[in-house]
Amino acid sequence: MIYLDTSVALAHLLAEDRMPPEALWRESLTSSRLLEYEIWTRIHARRLARSHGDEVRALLARVALVELAPPVLARALEPFPRPVRTLDALHLAAIEFLRGRGQRVELASYDERLIAAARDLRIPLRDL
Repeated sequence: MIYLDTSVALAHLLAEDRMPPEALWRESLTSSRLLEYEIWTRIHARRLARSHGDEVRALLARVALVELAPPVLARALEPFPRPVRTLDALHLAAIEFLRGRGQRVELASYDERLIAAARDLRIPLRDL
């Protein structure tokens, strides 16, 4: 399964210079419930809800969302091998939660800080 980071989702939605391959959207995708909040926050900040709302809803419908349940939040409170931002800690905790339940997870991200922390945790990266 592929853990979809917000940076990749937004690159797709906003047609940025760096965009994930179309094949990614045929994969089994998962993310933290944070993905929904982060995407909508950026879409609203850019006043794009009217023009992009349907596409956002369609993207989110394709992604299995891990809830920010107590076990996920508890992991985010623990130290990471390097300093991480709050939302990155929550994403990494969600990945660790899935891996702790025997799931094979690859991270799809364009965020260099998140990628570096994932490497420290030996989380495989999806080549984009």
